[in-house]
Amino acid sequence: MGSFSVWHWAIVLVVVALVFGGRGKISGLMGDAAKGIRAFKEGLKDSEAAETNVAPVKILAEREKDEARS
Repeated sequence: MGSFSVWHWAIVLVVVALVFGGRGKISGLMGDAAKGIRAFKEGLKDSEAAETNVAPVKILAEREKDEARS
């Protein structure tokens, strides 16, 4: 009961081969996750930049329209 049998080791080896086997699946998944996080951060920066740049332009355009009407 204290040690693993041959079948236990075989199952462990199969699980390890599935997780770490092939062409670096774990590193590929982590790389994809990092790209997703980077894209999310860039999207946040773009939306903040768009809000700060668009708002003054809209205000100025509205002021010009109001001055033209007066």
